[in-house]
Formats: sequence, C-alpha cells, structure tokens
Amino acid sequence: MSRAVLLVLPTRTYRAAAFLAAARRLDLEVVVASDDASTLGHLHPGRELVIDLAHPEAAGARLAQLPDTERIGAVVAVDEAGVLYAASLAAALGVGGNSPAAAAATRDKAELRRRLAGHRLPQPRWEIWADGAPPPQVAFPVVVKPLDQAASRGVIRADDRRQLEQAGLRIRGLLASDQVCGSLPGAGELLVEEFVAGPEVAVEALLLDGELQPLAVYDKPEPLDGPYFEETIYTVPTGLHPELTSLVWKQLQEAVWALGLETGPVHAEFRLGQGAPRLIDLASRSIGGRCSGVLRFRSGASLEELILLNALGDQLPEVELEEGGSGVMMLPIPAAGRLLQVAGQELALEVPGVDRIEITVPVGGRIAAPPDGDRYLGFMFAHGTDGPAAAAALRQAHARLRVEVEPLN
Repeated sequence: MSRAVLLVLPTRTYRAAAFLAAARRLDLEVVVASDDASTLGHLHPGRELVIDLAHPEAAGARLAQLPDTERIGAVVAVDEAGVLYAASLAAALGVGGNSPAAAAATRDKAELRRRLAGHRLPQPRWEIWADGAPPPQVAFPVVVKPLDQAASRGVIRADDRRQLEQAGLRIRGLLASDQVCGSLPGAGELLVEEFVAGPEVAVEALLLDGELQPLAVYDKPEPLDGPYFEETIYTVPTGLHPELTSLVWKQLQEAVWALGLETGPVHAEFRLGQGAPRLIDLASRSIGGRCSGVLRFRSGASLEELILLNALGDQLPEVELEEGGSGVMMLPIPAAGRLLQVAGQELALEVPGVDRIEITVPVGGRIAAPPDGDRYLGFMFAHGTDGPAAAAALRQAHARLRVEVEPLN
C-alpha cells in the first residue's frame, strides 16, 4: 500500500500543524500542495507542489511538477479552502476521493440547497437573491449568507425588509472588498433562508464508500439567534436524546447520498427547533480552526489520524470518545482593530478543568468579529464530568480574560 499522502494546505489554514503531526505519528510521507512555496522547499524536493486554489481545473497539469506520483495513496484537504483542489488532484491521480462535482456542491450553498431540495430532505425554506435584483419576497425572520464563505463570515439575520436590504448591502460590500471573493463569477449572489429558531448542533463523521462512520455530535450551548452568528462554545458528548441523535445521523446520511459524496470527513450543522432536525450547512472537511482538539478518542488517535487512515483505506481504531466531557471556546472578538494583548491568561488557566489557551492572532494583528471577520482570535479547551461542566469552566475562565484592541482610524 502507498504510504504517501498529499495534503492540500492553504497558507492561512489553522490545520497544518495537527495534520503534519498526525502524519508523523502514522509514519507517512507527506507531500504538500499549497498556494505559497515554502522557504525550505529546496530541502525536500519532490514533496512540495505550488498551486492556485482558485483554479482546481489545473490540478492535473500541476502534478507534472511532482516525481513518482504513484507513491501517493491519498489526497486530503485540511480545510474548506482546499476541498475543490483536493478533489481534482485525487481524480487526476486516480486515488480515492470525492468527485469534483460533489465537492463543489458543498462549497456552493445554492447548489447544496438545490441538491437537498431535489431529494426532498428537510431544510429551511430558501431563495437566491441575484446581484442587482430586488430582495426576494420572503417570510421573516430570515438569514442572509454569501454562497461560499465559512466561519460565519457575512451571515446576518434580518427581521424585516429594511434589515434584509441593509444586510445585502453590507455582505456585498464585504465580498467586493475581498480581492479573491470579489473577482469570482456570481460573487454578489446571496442565499436568503428561513431562520429556524431553536438549538443548533454540529456533527463530525467520516465517509467510506458512501457510508457514514459517526464520530461526534457537538452541542452548542450558547444561543445562536443573531443578528450575527459568532460561534463560541462546542461541547461533547451531546446531551441530545438518543432518538433525536439517530435522526440527525439518518438525515446526514441521506444528505451525503444526495450530494454524491463518497469518502473523507464530513462536518455539518443542524437546527433542532421545529420537530425534525433541519440541515443548515454541510462541508466535506473536518471541523475548522483548532477545534478538533476537543475530540478525545479512547484509542488515543487524533481526529486527523482518523482522517488520514480513512483516506488511505486503512482500518480505523476505536472511535468511541473518552469518558467525561470536553469543550472548546472560540474566543469572542470584542471589537475590530489591532490586537494589543489578551491579558489574564494565567488566571483563566487556574480555573479547574481548563486545559490550555491558544491565541492565534499575533500582537498587532488585525481582528474583526463576524460578520466582517474570517479569523479566530484563539481557542480555549476544558474538560469536565460532562459537556455542561466543560462549558461552565470555559465561561468562568473567559470572564478572567481581557482582550485589548486598538481601534483602526
């Protein structure tokens, strides 16, 4: 069996260290495809591929840069930005992967909605708001979203037509200011979907030959009611009733079949407020940021190790979570500007159950909360007897932090 894996590692990813560490633990050779050449690339020739993530159709031609491509047994996108390119690379190499069309459906929220509608799967009511057109006629409240963004960027709730118009202007202005997004065809199209009140959960799974291997349901104990949707706390294990959990997994299996996904990680979001779960979003990648550290499996394997083993077709170790609860907080950003410091970390770490704090923005770095920002300030991890106990520790520790931001002129 080939023991080399090609990792698609966008320059701005949070996930590089975790995947590279997983590959080392599994004794895998790593070939890196990235949108920027490493300064140390000359030290390991044949193990680095410079790519343009905006042009996945060129993946086959770019492979000519690599010698001995037959040694590569799998291609893995470490995050959302690399999903389309990874699918094209896998197809060109003839190794297991999702078809480019299936991967594309997870990156385009309009196509995702169309596929789900075609299979009559539960989801919010939705409309596409074309650029330059008046807002669609909808029942309020609604949520307005760009078609291809993550981390709650550009996601705004609107409770009436005036707010809908204002949300459209703000989101389109945000996208137009982005050098990449603003240049893409159809960048001004927006998704306007029904706001589904009630709790929200996320799920983590692996796919092999189209069949789901459930890994975790994450509870989100903080309300996500808008007008913006900054994610904060995820906890495991879930407190959902087993019957509702089974229904979530059943709907996710039907959704991946509807999209034509066959392999790799799946991360999805469900709202639970109106009887049956309704799928809010689905991505063919694992949980973002550094949040995978919240999952602690009895086998001792990391989520990234499971993803790599699954991609290579190896047998997975035990995927049951350890006893007890754990949680991660994506540290909220209090204001836009330049980060001066995150004070109080030593005091926060004294809270029982708090494991570690990872600040991911350097001092002087620019930050902005959703819907404008697309970067995390940092992550805090905790454990407890169950998910609610871990969440309580995170809240207590967060109250001891002081994020100082210099406003931009």
